[in-house]
Amino acid sequence: MAPVVLVRSDHRQGAAAARALGKLAARFLEALGQATAEVSIVVTTDRRIRRINREWRDKDQPTDVLSFPAAPLPSQLLSQRGQPLGDVVISLDTARRRAKQEGQPLAEELARYLAHGLLHLLGHDHQEPAETRRMARAEAKLLGGAGMLGTARRE
Repeated sequence: MAPVVLVRSDHRQGAAAARALGKLAARFLEALGQATAEVSIVVTTDRRIRRINREWRDKDQPTDVLSFPAAPLPSQLLSQRGQPLGDVVISLDTARRRAKQEGQPLAEELARYLAHGLLHLLGHDHQEPAETRRMARAEAKLLGGAGMLGTARRE
């Protein structure tokens, strides 16, 4: 069984990024031992992610990536598609801006956001130094190099 990855873009220029992130998410989930998981990914604008960030985190500013873990389902209610992990929302506007600032390909920036978001769905966090180090190692393992926590950037 392969992971189920549902992707959607509400950014008018995000369809290609959403498709690429969907394929990458399946690879990341398999690498994380989550081959039977289900996740949804939304590629959006700074304006929309700001609204979500304000509503759910009381932070009135755009951000790069947000994760919303799903509640685990009892085994008798699981579909053949597997356990839902939750939703990852990524700002294509922020990814483009940061990729340009750092002189790196957009695909690499989006991959960082995706890895970070998926790890949050699996319970990783970066509130304490030890948690941050564990999550940074997990990001680096998925990406084959520094992730969001391997740089000076934070959510």
